[in-house]
Amino acid sequence: MINSQKYLDLINYLKELQSVLIAFSGGVDSTFLLKACQGALGKRVKAITIQTPYIPRGELIEAQELARDLGVAHEIVRVDLNDAIKNNPLNRCYLCKKFIFSIIKNIAQEQAYHSVIEGSNFDDTKDYRPGLVALAELEIKSPLLELGLTKEDIRSFSKELGLKTWAKPAYACLLTRLPYDTTIKIADLELIEKAEEYMMDLGFRAVRVRKHHDLARIEVNRKDRNKLFQESLLDAISKRLKELGFKYITLDLEGYRMGSLNHQVNIMGGNR
Repeated sequence: MINSQKYLDLINYLKELQSVLIAFSGGVDSTFLLKACQGALGKRVKAITIQTPYIPRGELIEAQELARDLGVAHEIVRVDLNDAIKNNPLNRCYLCKKFIFSIIKNIAQEQAYHSVIEGSNFDDTKDYRPGLVALAELEIKSPLLELGLTKEDIRSFSKELGLKTWAKPAYACLLTRLPYDTTIKIADLELIEKAEEYMMDLGFRAVRVRKHHDLARIEVNRKDRNKLFQESLLDAISKRLKELGFKYITLDLEGYRMGSLNHQVNIMGGNR
């Protein structure tokens, strides 16, 4: 047992929920929350993962493996691209969360789970997160956020619990690689997914390939930028991404930062 009041408060919070259906992506936050639910509720917890065109196959496979390793019941629900977000509107995250969590909430009611929970943490309140509004409207619980657990807390607790996700880079759906007010095409999502898989195979764990029409804007972790400055590697990356379908290949000199396409959103004075 972790000797931390924050962790004990989380366990007690979860016990009071009696039974839960947890939205599970396989990321740092939801994996930690799933593990905590297992400790608090035993078999009265089930993970549910939504399979959409904008979630990479690798993330889906990892979620399956994690749930299996933890011995937690897991269901995958396939959902097509929602027409409401097909043009990637500014409130896309709100519309997506409202659509997806309405489905999850209905499943919870059908399967007699008392609550639906998800893994937003306290740090998420510092960014532009319109999806949190949708969660509140649907009365979805966010235990980590409500109890003030930060990303640093979650990584530390995950490491103590032996979860292999403790050092996993932050991730966001592929829609965040496209500018707002851009028509979402499945082919573009597949292109971005393949490009990022290639970059990760090269050893760049925190990487984004943002798509601006036929231009790729590559963001890697700021600490990894020096690794890119090898002429042979730059040539190989350019060659491969052009083979995939991009016409122009660029490197973002500032490096990876969450939500760099949100500079147009003048909310909370900063980027997501």
